[in-house]
Amino acid sequence: MSHDALTLTNVHKRFGPAHIIRGVDLNIPEGERHAIIGPNGAGKSTLFNLISGRFDISDGEIRLHGEAINGLPPHLINRKKLSRSFQITNLFQRMTVFENLRCALLWAHGYGYSFWKMVESQKALNEEAEQLLEKIHLQDKRNTMASLLSYADQRALEIGTTIAGGANVILLDEPTAGMSHTETDYAVQLIREVTEDKTLIMVEHDMGVVFDIADRISVLVYGEIIATDVPEKIRGNARVQEAYLGTGEDAA
Repeated sequence: MSHDALTLTNVHKRFGPAHIIRGVDLNIPEGERHAIIGPNGAGKSTLFNLISGRFDISDGEIRLHGEAINGLPPHLINRKKLSRSFQITNLFQRMTVFENLRCALLWAHGYGYSFWKMVESQKALNEEAEQLLEKIHLQDKRNTMASLLSYADQRALEIGTTIAGGANVILLDEPTAGMSHTETDYAVQLIREVTEDKTLIMVEHDMGVVFDIADRISVLVYGEIIATDVPEKIRGNARVQEAYLGTGEDAA
């Protein structure tokens, strides 16, 4: 019997008079790959910010593996094995691929960034960074500055930094945005590989990617989830088609 990795119960978010998230209920079982879709302004990134602790919720409750996490700062939520990526690539551009991964591991293991003089002697940390390098298929770019990577490789590196430290709940925000078809195909395969046996929650505008990866899909419209179901039932849902899929709009 599977347990829920993430549970949102009647979650609201208000910014002054603006009611952005309006009573979201969502249960995501451990090991599920779950996509959140919806039109522009639906509140998808706000929902990610609430789950990851960047914003405080106004009402409701968020539980990670059964433990309430609302009110906790992002770094403490991250220590409880939840990690997220961002729409905008969030890397140290003047560091190499390997150094970026090692930094992410330092942070994930609670060292902060204050132990540079000790890093070279951290054999286990270096070995873990090498394993991550292999997992994201960037061994040949090991000593390349992040700023010199292609856009797709930068996103791959960011996925590597997101899974550093063994997070078992991964939030990916628009992981294929701005990619060509070839780059998207590569990213989909990479996401499948690195989220094996993990829980994935993904905001994504590319419906091909969504229907390819997701076990279930939730549709967020004006801060409310109007449907949660398997891809084929979402594709055939008349209300979803009217609100989003049939409009041809991008979800951002």
